[in-house]
Amino acid sequence: MNRLTYIVILSFSLSFSLKAQVNFSNYFEMQALRIDFIHCGNFETEAAYFEQIKQEPFWAGSKVNLIDPFNYGDYRIMVYDSTSNQLIYSCGFGSLFREWQTTEEAKKMERSFYETVICPFPKNTINVHIESRNKKNKFSEIFSLTVNPDNYFIKKEKNGNYRTIKLLSSGIPSKCIDLVIIPDGYTEKEMIKFRVDAKRFTEYLFRCSPYDKYKNKFNVRAVEAISNESGTDIPKDSIWKNTILNTSFYTFNSERYLMTYDINSVRDIAASVPYDQILILVNSDKYGGGGIYNFYSVCSSDNKDSEFVFTHEFGHGFASLADEYFTSDVAYNDYFDLNIEPYEPNITTLVDFESKWKNMVDEKTPVPTPEKKKYLGKIGAFEGGGYVAKGVYRPTIDCSMKSRLVNRFCPVCQKAIEDMILQRTK
Repeated sequence: MNRLTYIVILSFSLSFSLKAQVNFSNYFEMQALRIDFIHCGNFETEAAYFEQIKQEPFWAGSKVNLIDPFNYGDYRIMVYDSTSNQLIYSCGFGSLFREWQTTEEAKKMERSFYETVICPFPKNTINVHIESRNKKNKFSEIFSLTVNPDNYFIKKEKNGNYRTIKLLSSGIPSKCIDLVIIPDGYTEKEMIKFRVDAKRFTEYLFRCSPYDKYKNKFNVRAVEAISNESGTDIPKDSIWKNTILNTSFYTFNSERYLMTYDINSVRDIAASVPYDQILILVNSDKYGGGGIYNFYSVCSSDNKDSEFVFTHEFGHGFASLADEYFTSDVAYNDYFDLNIEPYEPNITTLVDFESKWKNMVDEKTPVPTPEKKKYLGKIGAFEGGGYVAKGVYRPTIDCSMKSRLVNRFCPVCQKAIEDMILQRTK
Protein backbone atom coordinates (compact mmCIF):
# COMPACT_ATOMS: atom_id res chain seq x y z
CA MET A 1 0.00 0.00 0.00
CA ASN A 2 1.52 3.34 -1.01
CA ARG A 3 1.46 6.37 1.28
CA LEU A 4 -1.19 8.27 -0.71
CA THR A 5 -3.59 5.33 -0.63
CA TYR A 6 -3.03 5.00 3.13
CA ILE A 7 -3.82 8.69 3.69
CA VAL A 8 -7.03 8.46 1.63
CA ILE A 9 -8.19 5.38 3.55
CA LEU A 10 -7.29 6.97 6.89
CA SER A 11 -9.15 10.18 6.02
CA PHE A 12 -12.22 8.20 4.96
CA SER A 13 -12.09 6.16 8.16
CA LEU A 14 -11.87 9.26 10.35
CA SER A 15 -14.77 10.88 8.51
CA PHE A 16 -16.87 7.75 8.85
CA SER A 17 -16.04 7.33 12.54
CA LEU A 18 -17.19 10.88 13.33
CA LYS A 19 -20.56 10.18 11.72
CA ALA A 20 -21.00 6.67 13.07
CA GLN A 21 -23.21 6.19 16.08
CA VAL A 22 -22.40 3.93 19.03
CA ASN A 23 -24.32 1.11 20.66
CA PHE A 24 -25.89 2.63 23.77
CA SER A 25 -26.08 -0.60 25.78
CA ASN A 26 -22.33 -1.21 25.33
CA TYR A 27 -21.40 1.96 27.16
CA PHE A 28 -24.31 3.43 29.13
CA GLU A 29 -27.03 2.85 31.71
CA MET A 30 -30.49 4.44 31.55
CA GLN A 31 -29.61 7.08 34.13
CA ALA A 32 -27.84 10.41 33.62
CA LEU A 33 -24.45 11.64 34.77
CA ARG A 34 -24.47 15.30 35.76
CA ILE A 35 -21.22 17.23 36.05
CA ASP A 36 -21.29 20.62 37.78
CA PHE A 37 -18.53 23.18 37.31
CA ILE A 38 -17.72 26.82 37.94
CA HIS A 39 -17.32 28.82 34.72
CA CYS A 40 -15.40 32.05 35.11
CA GLY A 41 -13.45 34.71 33.28
CA ASN A 42 -13.98 38.06 31.57
CA PHE A 43 -14.80 39.28 28.06
CA GLU A 44 -11.81 37.52 26.50
CA THR A 45 -10.77 34.76 28.90
CA GLU A 46 -12.52 31.76 30.45
CA ALA A 47 -11.81 28.78 32.65
CA ALA A 48 -13.87 26.01 34.23
CA TYR A 49 -13.34 24.28 37.59
CA PHE A 50 -14.87 21.08 38.89
CA GLU A 51 -17.61 21.33 41.53
CA GLN A 52 -19.44 17.97 41.90
CA ILE A 53 -20.83 14.90 40.13
CA LYS A 54 -24.37 13.55 40.46
CA GLN A 55 -26.24 10.53 39.22
CA GLU A 56 -29.72 11.48 38.03
CA PRO A 57 -32.45 8.81 37.88
CA PHE A 58 -33.43 9.19 34.19
CA TRP A 59 -31.80 9.39 30.80
CA ALA A 60 -34.40 10.79 28.39
CA GLY A 61 -32.18 11.32 25.36
CA SER A 62 -31.94 9.18 22.27
CA LYS A 63 -30.31 5.76 22.59
CA VAL A 64 -29.52 5.81 18.87
CA ASN A 65 -28.12 9.26 18.10
CA LEU A 66 -25.44 9.80 20.70
CA ILE A 67 -23.02 11.74 18.51
CA ASP A 68 -24.36 15.25 17.82
CA PRO A 69 -24.68 15.87 14.06
CA PHE A 70 -25.67 19.56 14.23
CA ASN A 71 -22.55 21.30 15.57
CA TYR A 72 -24.65 24.01 17.23
CA GLY A 73 -23.81 25.79 20.45
CA ASP A 74 -20.98 27.88 21.88
CA TYR A 75 -19.80 24.80 23.78
CA ARG A 76 -19.86 21.05 23.45
CA ILE A 77 -19.40 18.10 25.73
CA MET A 78 -17.31 15.24 24.32
CA VAL A 79 -17.31 11.89 26.11
CA TYR A 80 -14.72 9.21 25.33
CA ASP A 81 -14.43 5.62 26.48
CA SER A 82 -11.22 5.61 28.53
CA THR A 83 -10.03 2.23 27.26
CA SER A 84 -10.53 2.60 23.52
CA ASN A 85 -10.57 6.43 23.41
CA GLN A 86 -13.65 6.16 21.17
CA LEU A 87 -16.02 9.11 21.13
CA ILE A 88 -19.23 7.70 22.60
CA TYR A 89 -21.30 10.83 23.26
CA SER A 90 -21.31 14.48 22.20
CA CYS A 91 -23.72 17.37 22.50
CA GLY A 92 -23.58 21.11 21.85
CA PHE A 93 -24.96 23.65 24.29
CA GLY A 94 -24.96 27.32 25.24
CA SER A 95 -24.34 29.10 28.52
CA LEU A 96 -25.23 32.21 30.45
CA PHE A 97 -21.51 32.86 30.88
CA ARG A 98 -20.98 33.24 27.12
CA GLU A 99 -23.82 35.74 26.90
CA TRP A 100 -22.33 37.69 29.81
CA GLN A 101 -19.02 37.88 27.95
CA THR A 102 -20.70 40.15 25.39
CA THR A 103 -21.73 42.72 28.02
CA GLU A 104 -19.92 45.88 29.07
CA GLU A 105 -19.59 44.50 32.58
CA ALA A 106 -17.38 41.70 31.29
CA LYS A 107 -14.87 44.30 30.07
CA LYS A 108 -14.61 45.74 33.58
CA MET A 109 -14.49 42.69 35.85
CA GLU A 110 -14.19 38.93 36.14
CA ARG A 111 -17.16 36.82 37.19
CA SER A 112 -18.11 33.19 37.87
CA PHE A 113 -21.21 31.21 36.90
CA TYR A 114 -22.41 27.84 38.20
CA GLU A 115 -23.03 25.52 35.25
CA THR A 116 -23.89 21.89 34.55
CA VAL A 117 -23.74 19.35 31.74
CA ILE A 118 -25.32 15.91 31.52
CA CYS A 119 -24.68 12.74 29.55
CA PRO A 120 -25.85 9.12 29.83
CA PHE A 121 -24.48 7.39 32.92
CA PRO A 122 -21.45 5.28 31.90
CA LYS A 123 -20.90 1.59 32.56
CA ASN A 124 -17.14 2.04 32.52
CA THR A 125 -14.62 4.82 33.08
CA ILE A 126 -14.96 7.76 30.70
CA ASN A 127 -13.01 10.90 29.86
CA VAL A 128 -15.20 14.01 29.67
CA HIS A 129 -14.09 17.14 27.82
CA ILE A 130 -15.86 20.48 27.57
CA GLU A 131 -14.82 22.58 24.61
CA SER A 132 -15.43 26.25 23.86
CA ARG A 133 -16.04 27.69 20.39
CA ASN A 134 -14.31 30.94 19.43
CA LYS A 135 -15.35 33.49 16.79
CA LYS A 136 -13.38 31.56 14.20
CA ASN A 137 -15.63 28.53 14.86
CA LYS A 138 -12.68 26.65 16.34
CA PHE A 139 -13.06 24.62 19.54
CA SER A 140 -10.58 24.47 22.37
CA GLU A 141 -10.76 22.54 25.63
CA ILE A 142 -11.60 24.41 28.84
CA PHE A 143 -12.33 21.47 31.13
CA SER A 144 -11.63 17.74 31.37
CA LEU A 145 -12.48 15.06 33.89
CA THR A 146 -12.06 11.30 34.18
CA VAL A 147 -15.15 9.67 35.68
CA ASN A 148 -15.19 6.18 37.16
CA PRO A 149 -18.86 5.16 37.61
CA ASP A 150 -17.91 3.26 40.77
CA ASN A 151 -16.59 6.41 42.44
CA TYR A 152 -18.41 6.63 45.78
CA PHE A 153 -18.24 10.44 45.66
CA ILE A 154 -20.84 10.50 42.88
CA LYS A 155 -23.91 11.90 44.62
CA LYS A 156 -27.09 9.88 44.29
CA GLU A 157 -29.45 11.57 46.73
CA LYS A 158 -32.92 12.57 45.59
CA ASN A 159 -33.44 16.31 45.70
CA GLY A 160 -36.94 16.79 47.06
CA ASN A 161 -40.12 14.81 46.74
CA TYR A 162 -42.11 16.81 44.23
CA ARG A 163 -45.47 15.92 42.79
CA THR A 164 -45.28 15.48 39.01
CA ILE A 165 -47.99 15.73 36.36
CA LYS A 166 -48.17 14.22 32.87
CA LEU A 167 -49.53 16.81 30.47
CA LEU A 168 -48.83 14.85 27.30
CA SER A 169 -47.69 11.23 26.93
CA SER A 170 -46.66 10.03 23.49
CA GLY A 171 -44.15 7.25 24.11
CA ILE A 172 -40.96 6.12 25.78
CA PRO A 173 -38.54 8.98 26.56
CA SER A 174 -35.74 7.79 24.25
CA LYS A 175 -38.12 7.98 21.27
CA CYS A 176 -39.65 11.36 22.18
CA ILE A 177 -38.75 14.95 23.00
CA ASP A 178 -39.28 15.22 26.75
CA LEU A 179 -40.19 18.71 27.93
CA VAL A 180 -40.37 19.43 31.64
CA ILE A 181 -42.14 22.55 32.90
CA ILE A 182 -40.99 23.75 36.30
CA PRO A 183 -42.45 26.71 38.22
CA ASP A 184 -40.89 29.70 39.88
CA GLY A 185 -42.80 32.11 42.10
CA TYR A 186 -45.81 29.86 42.62
CA THR A 187 -46.72 29.35 46.27
CA GLU A 188 -48.47 26.27 47.65
CA LYS A 189 -51.83 28.03 47.27
CA GLU A 190 -50.98 28.77 43.61
CA MET A 191 -50.25 25.21 42.52
CA ILE A 192 -53.67 24.92 40.89
CA LYS A 193 -52.81 28.03 38.89
CA PHE A 194 -49.50 26.46 37.89
CA ARG A 195 -51.25 23.33 36.60
CA VAL A 196 -53.59 25.47 34.51
CA ASP A 197 -50.71 27.62 33.25
CA ALA A 198 -48.57 24.58 32.37
CA LYS A 199 -51.45 23.07 30.41
CA ARG A 200 -51.98 26.39 28.59
CA PHE A 201 -48.30 26.62 27.61
CA THR A 202 -48.41 23.05 26.34
CA GLU A 203 -51.29 24.10 24.11
CA TYR A 204 -49.30 27.13 22.94
CA LEU A 205 -46.50 24.87 21.71
CA PHE A 206 -48.70 22.52 19.72
CA ARG A 207 -50.71 25.15 17.93
CA CYS A 208 -47.42 26.48 16.54
CA SER A 209 -45.99 25.08 13.30
CA PRO A 210 -44.07 22.81 12.90
CA TYR A 211 -44.57 21.46 16.45
CA ASP A 212 -48.24 20.84 15.65
CA LYS A 213 -47.26 18.20 13.08
CA TYR A 214 -45.10 16.33 15.59
CA LYS A 215 -47.20 16.43 18.75
CA ASN A 216 -47.06 12.64 18.86
CA LYS A 217 -43.28 12.84 19.30
CA PHE A 218 -43.41 14.85 22.54
CA ASN A 219 -43.89 14.07 26.19
CA VAL A 220 -44.65 17.00 28.49
CA ARG A 221 -44.47 16.80 32.29
CA ALA A 222 -44.73 19.38 35.05
CA VAL A 223 -43.06 19.37 38.46
CA GLU A 224 -44.87 21.08 41.34
CA ALA A 225 -42.02 22.86 43.09
CA ILE A 226 -43.34 25.35 45.62
CA SER A 227 -41.89 28.82 46.25
CA ASN A 228 -42.13 30.67 49.55
CA GLU A 229 -43.29 33.84 47.84
CA SER A 230 -45.31 34.67 44.74
CA GLY A 231 -43.71 36.35 41.72
CA THR A 232 -40.09 37.04 40.86
CA ASP A 233 -37.33 39.62 41.34
CA ILE A 234 -37.56 43.00 39.60
CA PRO A 235 -34.37 44.70 40.81
CA LYS A 236 -34.96 48.14 39.31
CA ASP A 237 -38.27 48.34 41.20
CA SER A 238 -36.65 47.03 44.42
CA ILE A 239 -38.84 43.91 44.26
CA TRP A 240 -37.13 40.85 45.68
CA LYS A 241 -38.93 37.53 46.10
CA ASN A 242 -37.91 34.34 47.88
CA THR A 243 -38.54 31.78 45.12
CA ILE A 244 -37.32 28.26 44.55
CA LEU A 245 -35.40 28.97 41.32
CA ASN A 246 -34.29 32.56 42.02
CA THR A 247 -35.39 33.96 38.66
CA SER A 248 -35.07 37.67 37.99
CA PHE A 249 -35.83 40.31 35.39
CA TYR A 250 -32.99 42.66 34.41
CA THR A 251 -30.51 39.86 33.79
CA PHE A 252 -27.38 41.63 32.49
CA ASN A 253 -29.35 44.84 33.14
CA SER A 254 -31.79 44.08 30.30
CA GLU A 255 -35.31 44.63 31.66
CA ARG A 256 -37.05 41.90 29.68
CA TYR A 257 -34.29 39.31 30.13
CA LEU A 258 -35.85 36.97 32.69
CA MET A 259 -33.36 34.26 33.72
CA THR A 260 -31.79 32.52 36.69
CA TYR A 261 -28.18 31.96 37.68
CA ASP A 262 -29.30 29.05 39.89
CA ILE A 263 -28.92 26.22 37.37
CA ASN A 264 -28.12 23.89 40.27
CA SER A 265 -31.70 24.14 41.58
CA VAL A 266 -33.12 24.03 38.06
CA ARG A 267 -31.40 20.71 37.35
CA ASP A 268 -32.29 19.26 40.75
CA ILE A 269 -35.99 19.88 40.21
CA ALA A 270 -36.02 18.92 36.53
CA ALA A 271 -34.45 15.56 37.43
CA SER A 272 -37.75 14.53 39.06
CA VAL A 273 -38.84 13.33 35.60
CA PRO A 274 -37.17 12.28 32.34
CA TYR A 275 -36.33 15.45 30.39
CA ASP A 276 -34.58 16.74 27.26
CA GLN A 277 -35.71 20.34 27.46
CA ILE A 278 -36.53 22.61 30.41
CA LEU A 279 -39.11 25.38 30.50
CA ILE A 280 -39.12 27.59 33.60
CA LEU A 281 -42.57 29.14 33.98
CA VAL A 282 -42.41 32.30 36.10
CA ASN A 283 -45.53 33.52 37.89
CA SER A 284 -45.64 37.09 36.56
CA ASP A 285 -47.58 39.24 34.10
CA LYS A 286 -44.50 41.29 33.18
CA TYR A 287 -43.16 40.83 29.64
CA GLY A 288 -40.00 38.75 29.58
CA GLY A 289 -38.18 35.50 29.12
CA GLY A 290 -35.04 33.95 27.69
CA GLY A 291 -33.68 30.82 26.07
CA ILE A 292 -30.25 29.23 25.68
CA TYR A 293 -29.56 26.18 23.54
CA ASN A 294 -29.74 22.92 25.51
CA PHE A 295 -29.63 24.93 28.74
CA TYR A 296 -33.14 26.14 29.60
CA SER A 297 -35.98 28.37 28.35
CA VAL A 298 -37.89 30.86 30.52
CA CYS A 299 -41.17 32.73 30.13
CA SER A 300 -43.46 34.80 32.33
CA SER A 301 -46.87 33.20 32.66
CA ASP A 302 -49.46 35.92 32.25
CA ASN A 303 -48.29 38.60 29.86
CA LYS A 304 -50.43 39.22 26.77
CA ASP A 305 -47.42 38.23 24.64
CA SER A 306 -46.46 35.12 26.62
CA GLU A 307 -47.41 32.76 23.78
CA PHE A 308 -45.02 34.54 21.44
CA VAL A 309 -42.26 34.78 24.05
CA PHE A 310 -42.44 31.08 24.88
CA THR A 311 -42.31 29.78 21.31
CA HIS A 312 -39.61 32.32 20.38
CA GLU A 313 -37.42 31.45 23.36
CA PHE A 314 -38.00 27.73 22.90
CA GLY A 315 -36.68 28.23 19.36
CA HIS A 316 -33.38 29.25 20.97
CA GLY A 317 -33.41 26.53 23.62
CA PHE A 318 -34.46 23.63 21.42
CA ALA A 319 -33.23 24.34 17.89
CA SER A 320 -30.42 26.89 18.40
CA LEU A 321 -32.26 29.50 16.35
CA ALA A 322 -30.66 32.94 16.37
CA ASP A 323 -32.50 36.17 17.02
CA GLU A 324 -33.16 37.86 13.69
CA TYR A 325 -33.64 41.39 15.02
CA PHE A 326 -30.86 43.96 14.99
CA THR A 327 -32.23 47.39 15.91
CA SER A 328 -33.00 46.92 19.61
CA ASP A 329 -31.04 47.81 22.72
CA VAL A 330 -29.10 44.54 22.40
CA ALA A 331 -27.56 45.40 19.02
CA TYR A 332 -23.83 44.79 18.63
CA ASN A 333 -21.28 45.88 16.05
CA ASP A 334 -18.84 42.98 16.32
CA TYR A 335 -20.91 40.09 17.61
CA PHE A 336 -19.83 37.87 14.69
CA ASP A 337 -16.69 37.51 12.62
CA LEU A 338 -18.12 38.38 9.20
CA ASN A 339 -15.47 36.22 7.53
CA ILE A 340 -16.85 33.11 9.24
CA GLU A 341 -20.19 31.37 8.72
CA PRO A 342 -22.14 31.40 12.02
CA TYR A 343 -23.34 28.03 13.30
CA GLU A 344 -26.96 29.07 13.89
CA PRO A 345 -29.21 27.59 11.17
CA ASN A 346 -31.25 30.75 10.43
CA ILE A 347 -28.56 33.38 9.89
CA THR A 348 -25.65 33.61 7.45
CA THR A 349 -22.72 35.84 6.55
CA LEU A 350 -22.92 34.34 3.02
CA VAL A 351 -19.41 32.94 3.52
CA ASP A 352 -20.81 29.41 3.26
CA PHE A 353 -24.39 30.02 2.19
CA GLU A 354 -24.49 26.57 0.56
CA SER A 355 -24.45 25.02 4.03
CA LYS A 356 -27.53 27.02 5.05
CA TRP A 357 -30.76 27.56 3.07
CA LYS A 358 -29.42 28.47 -0.37
CA ASN A 359 -31.20 25.47 -1.87
CA MET A 360 -34.51 26.91 -0.62
CA VAL A 361 -34.07 30.22 -2.48
CA ASP A 362 -35.83 30.61 -5.83
CA GLU A 363 -33.35 31.11 -8.67
CA LYS A 364 -35.10 34.38 -9.57
CA THR A 365 -34.53 35.83 -6.09
CA PRO A 366 -31.32 37.89 -5.83
CA VAL A 367 -28.86 37.23 -3.01
CA PRO A 368 -28.48 39.46 -1.02
CA THR A 369 -32.20 40.18 -1.25
CA PRO A 370 -33.55 43.74 -1.14
CA GLU A 371 -36.20 44.33 1.50
CA LYS A 372 -38.96 45.20 -0.96
CA LYS A 373 -42.65 44.39 -1.02
CA LYS A 374 -42.23 42.00 -3.97
CA TYR A 375 -40.10 39.72 -1.73
CA LEU A 376 -42.51 39.70 1.21
CA GLY A 377 -43.07 36.05 2.10
CA LYS A 378 -40.19 34.94 -0.12
CA ILE A 379 -37.08 33.12 1.07
CA GLY A 380 -33.89 35.01 0.38
CA ALA A 381 -31.02 36.59 2.29
CA PHE A 382 -32.16 39.86 3.88
CA GLU A 383 -29.50 41.98 5.57
CA GLY A 384 -29.77 42.32 9.35
CA GLY A 385 -29.92 39.54 11.90
CA GLY A 386 -28.27 38.10 14.97
CA TYR A 387 -28.14 41.61 16.56
CA VAL A 388 -26.04 42.86 13.62
CA ALA A 389 -27.35 45.38 11.06
CA LYS A 390 -24.70 44.85 8.39
CA GLY A 391 -23.05 41.71 7.04
CA VAL A 392 -25.40 39.15 8.62
CA TYR A 393 -28.47 37.94 6.75
CA ARG A 394 -31.79 36.30 7.68
CA PRO A 395 -34.05 34.10 5.53
CA THR A 396 -37.22 36.24 5.23
CA ILE A 397 -38.36 39.81 5.82
CA ASP A 398 -40.16 38.79 8.99
CA CYS A 399 -40.45 35.77 11.29
CA SER A 400 -41.25 34.81 14.87
CA MET A 401 -37.50 35.00 15.52
CA LYS A 402 -37.54 38.69 14.53
CA SER A 403 -40.86 40.21 15.59
CA ARG A 404 -43.67 39.62 18.09
CA LEU A 405 -45.52 37.26 15.80
CA VAL A 406 -47.33 34.15 17.02
CA ASN A 407 -46.96 31.02 14.89
CA ARG A 408 -44.98 32.75 12.16
CA PHE A 409 -41.72 30.83 11.96
CA CYS A 410 -40.32 31.18 8.46
CA PRO A 411 -39.73 28.02 6.37
CA VAL A 412 -36.01 27.99 7.25
CA CYS A 413 -36.69 28.13 11.01
CA GLN A 414 -39.44 25.53 10.63
CA LYS A 415 -37.04 23.21 8.84
CA ALA A 416 -34.41 23.64 11.58
CA ILE A 417 -36.99 22.77 14.25
CA GLU A 418 -38.27 19.84 12.23
CA ASP A 419 -34.76 18.49 11.64
CA MET A 420 -34.07 18.64 15.38
CA ILE A 421 -37.29 16.81 16.24
CA LEU A 422 -36.67 14.04 13.73
CA GLN A 423 -33.02 13.59 14.70
CA ARG A 424 -33.74 13.37 18.43
CA THR A 425 -36.67 10.97 18.17
CA LYS A 426 -35.09 8.18 16.10
